Amino acid sequence: MVFCATMVTRKEVTMEKLRYDDPEVVKLILQQEISRSPEARYDHRLHGLLLLCKGMSTYEVGDLLGHSPRTIQYWFHRFQEEGLNGLIDAEGRGRRSSLDPGQWKRLGADLRKPPTALGYSQGQWDGVLLSHHLHQAFDVKMGVRQCQRLFHQLGFRRRKPRGMIAGADPEEQKAYKKTSDIHGKRRP
Repeated sequence: MVFCATMVTRKEVTMEKLRYDDPEVVKLILQQEISRSPEARYDHRLHGLLLLCKGMSTYEVGDLLGHSPRTIQYWFHRFQEEGLNGLIDAEGRGRRSSLDPGQWKRLGADLRKPPTALGYSQGQWDGVLLSHHLHQAFDVKMGVRQCQRLFHQLGFRRRKPRGMIAGADPEEQKAYKKTSDIHGKRRP
């Protein structure tokens, strides 16, 4: 039996570039799908590391995959330190809460009461008052912005009281709201 060695040359074929009608929408859809499952996020991180192996920078990989370069660095360092297990979503990642479960429950109960019921002179909760309350009740120091996030985590939403002019006619106020705009123009 005789084998012939033949050289197969790859024929250069020009292929048309594939384009989406709206690439930004497709990108958002794909990123949302990736974020939906731990397996998809794991695979996504693997692809990011493969691109680093190909010589791309963290900026290039981050731009391509829709992450910051710092995120790509985190993936790289976790892989270097922990191997493939470092790319798996883990429960313990991220900063621990300053409040334990019992304190969370008590805080939720406190926020369902008006601040005056807890001895404060202010009539409504806000970030500043919550920061003060956390320090007084739980000896936890937390910034105002983080306190605003706590409201959201506990299921509260921001509401501002509307001012009322004393002695104003409610019917005139109702008519004014329906027909006027901030700039004095009539609404359509």
